[in-house]
Amino acid sequence: QVQLVESGGGLVQAGGSRRVACAASGSIFSITMMGWYRRAPGKQRDFVAAITSGGVTNYATSVRGRFTISRDNAKNTMYLQMNSLKPEDTAVYYCYADSRVLARYWGQGTQVTVSS
Repeated sequence: QVQLVESGGGLVQAGGSRRVACAASGSIFSITMMGWYRRAPGKQRDFVAAITSGGVTNYATSVRGRFTISRDNAKNTMYLQMNSLKPEDTAVYYCYADSRVLARYWGQGTQVTVSS
């Protein structure tokens, strides 16, 4: 089992920056890939970014160039640095972790609100 806890959400003005974090605990040795999804009000949950254990990253087109995903393996924490935020980035951000046994674990989510 892997437990994930997000933090860092809040209110930010358009054009500003915010960093959200996802702390992992439990069977962290089994984690291969970690990433972020988000769910905007009234919309489905969409992929945002992912990072492999080797540091290979992938981004949704809508955030590429503005968001940066990273991992600090020593702290068992993943980060999403969000710059040039837009009102349409307003969403609940969920982190996830994929394990070698093909299980996916989710955090509880953290709200990011971008005001115009």
